[in-house]
Amino acid sequence: MAACVDVIVVGAGSRGSIYAHFAVEFPERMRVVGVADPNPFSRERLREQHSIEEHNALADWRSVAQRDRFADAVLICTPDRLHKEPAVVFARKGYHILLEKPMAVTAEDCIEIVSVCSESQVMLAVCHVLRYLPAVQKIKELIDSGAIGDVIHIQHLEPVGFYHFAHSFVRGNWRSEAGSSFSLLAKSCHDIDLINYWVGGRRCLKVSSFGSLCHFTKDNQPQGAADRCLSCSVEASCPYSAKKIYLDRVTRGEVGWPVSVLCCSSLPDIESVTTALCSGPYGRCVYDCDNDVCTNQVVSMQFEGGLTASFSMVAFTEQMCQRKTTISGSKGELSCDSGTRVRVFDFLSQRVTEHHVDPSPPWASGLGGHGGGDFHLMDRFISAVARCDPALILSGPEETLQSHLLVFQAERARREGVVLSCGGEERGEERGERGEERGETLRGEEGEERGEEGERRDTERGGGRGERGEETDGEEQTTHSKR
Repeated sequence: MAACVDVIVVGAGSRGSIYAHFAVEFPERMRVVGVADPNPFSRERLREQHSIEEHNALADWRSVAQRDRFADAVLICTPDRLHKEPAVVFARKGYHILLEKPMAVTAEDCIEIVSVCSESQVMLAVCHVLRYLPAVQKIKELIDSGAIGDVIHIQHLEPVGFYHFAHSFVRGNWRSEAGSSFSLLAKSCHDIDLINYWVGGRRCLKVSSFGSLCHFTKDNQPQGAADRCLSCSVEASCPYSAKKIYLDRVTRGEVGWPVSVLCCSSLPDIESVTTALCSGPYGRCVYDCDNDVCTNQVVSMQFEGGLTASFSMVAFTEQMCQRKTTISGSKGELSCDSGTRVRVFDFLSQRVTEHHVDPSPPWASGLGGHGGGDFHLMDRFISAVARCDPALILSGPEETLQSHLLVFQAERARREGVVLSCGGEERGEERGERGEERGETLRGEEGEERGEEGERRDTERGGGRGERGEETDGEEQTTHSKR
């Protein structure tokens, strides 16, 4: 029998608590022996849940890292911009790393994390939980078996959900690039990773992207609206009302996500949630926030062999994160719009075969999030550490790095309004100094046709592309856990 794996949780918010719950379900396989989080309530709650010794429950992860290694692995669940430093430090100490996605918010930091983990000979698993879903694995199995012939095109949609986007990306921790990252990285790196996974090692050659922030702006604020929902005269007619999203849920006894995120120092109830809505970021009018991330975005990709893929992310949907995928092959078409069924239409027989999968963990579990992906991720990571077998990890360093780099390239293409060649040389006419700096910008025949006119447009587009937004809520900046 494999040895029990001891872990330290860095960031005891929502994600850290969920991954730590694996030790409750499987105490013979994993034990939480340390926690670091600056929030006393979160830190003490996790310490009590897992009977962690008091001297191993610390406010700053750096204090943990300064000590001799006392666990096998570290679960890093800090906010996006606080991933790189603890990942690098703990890897150099010899800890295996489970790292919440995204790996980091710059390509350079992602590359450094992978490099240090490799040099330190420790395992790295990035929390691309969707890779571990039974339906995703079934799709990969069918593609690899040749069930639809050669893959020609992948079309993938992420419907974020209207209130989910308002919660996380308008009012919440991922609302601004300065405080977190752009939405394609913060929300949809999962999806670009899935596409990269399904294409089976083919390199992306070209990428373009379009997207913007729509609707959640001051210009769209209804007449007579207040800056906070609880004091707003038009709140009843607003689908994004904080009263509807949070307070009404509490009155029905629903205190899980998203309500659980509001109260950092207590369990949610009517009083604590009302207080949070009166003074915290989640009670603000969605049309009067400091948000700047895209609400809708499309990414087009061309891979080796002529394979193309398109991805769409949109905030304004009824369904929440219920991805829809259609994969066109030379011999058939595969589709999946739920976590329980993968449908294959065979062109020769003109018959449909439905493959049913169970998306849930094999028993009742507190790790049922992401359709059971949370459970399957932890199951494989803990097994990998216990058996010293990195092959059990589906979202390891190199494959995750490749999908992250593609995300950064797609966002760059959106900002600059160009088609990028991924790792290739720039084509088309010379672009002057700015063209040389871009390096990978693809112009092709269009660049030749534009000539000097294109050069002038490039120059005009150059201004104002830095990171948008420079301030975030001070209270949120102090937390070191992803919620």
